[in-house]
Amino acid sequence: MVDIWDRFAEAMTNLLAGKKGLVIGVANDKSIPWGIAKVLAENGASLAFTYQGDSFGKRVIPLAESLGSNLVFNVDVQHSQSLDLVFSKIKNEWGSMDFLVHAVAFSEKSELSGRLINTSRDNFIKSMEISCYSLIDLSRRSSELMVKGGTIITLSYLGSQRVTPNYNVMGLAKAALESSVRYLSSDLGSQGIRVNGISPGPMKTLAGAAISGARKVYRFAEENSPLQTNASLESVGGTALYLISDYGKHTTGEIIFVDGGYHVMGMARPENI
Repeated sequence: MVDIWDRFAEAMTNLLAGKKGLVIGVANDKSIPWGIAKVLAENGASLAFTYQGDSFGKRVIPLAESLGSNLVFNVDVQHSQSLDLVFSKIKNEWGSMDFLVHAVAFSEKSELSGRLINTSRDNFIKSMEISCYSLIDLSRRSSELMVKGGTIITLSYLGSQRVTPNYNVMGLAKAALESSVRYLSSDLGSQGIRVNGISPGPMKTLAGAAISGARKVYRFAEENSPLQTNASLESVGGTALYLISDYGKHTTGEIIFVDGGYHVMGMARPENI
């Protein structure tokens, strides 16, 4: 009996044994994609990582090494040659891949506050290219290596669907990103590739802290969500684990909220009005 339970426990902690994937967007040990990467590695996945620039490399390379990965690439999603090199190296190392975690977004910080109507053309184009088009580009490249099917996951936010203070053009970019998830799921479904998004609520990350009023937003969401709690890195990672594992084999084209239920609320909780 003990042997049976030992084997069951081992199976439940090796849901991704033999699976290989690329995680794009880790910035530090507080970032959401790092939380995802940890859970995937703990469940047997082999991982490759990217970073942009030497300053991020100093943070990301040691993190990757802590999970046993020596596949860490300096990449700029706006430069095709940079991406060509990454996927060429992955193909040479692995031959194929099983999943992609896309966690890349950008806007000039100065344009997140104030009014959307004042968004500059340059920032709009750059925000859309990095935050949305990069998913399309990376999905095409990844799908060519997903010879036995696979999973693509991106990260969104409620600001894609509802007006959110100090989010502005990022709300538009995330809305486009979520639409891309649906179209890509249709494009790639015949190849056995699933495409989904995870939409965490406000989280205490360094990137989130850079948004004006982040502490107020975090506290408000916590106080007014049905579960009266915000998401953790572990819970977002667990959602990614489900989507990449065989348990998620019939889930595609979805945006899954991991926010304590905050997205269902139309107003603050009665006791907070």
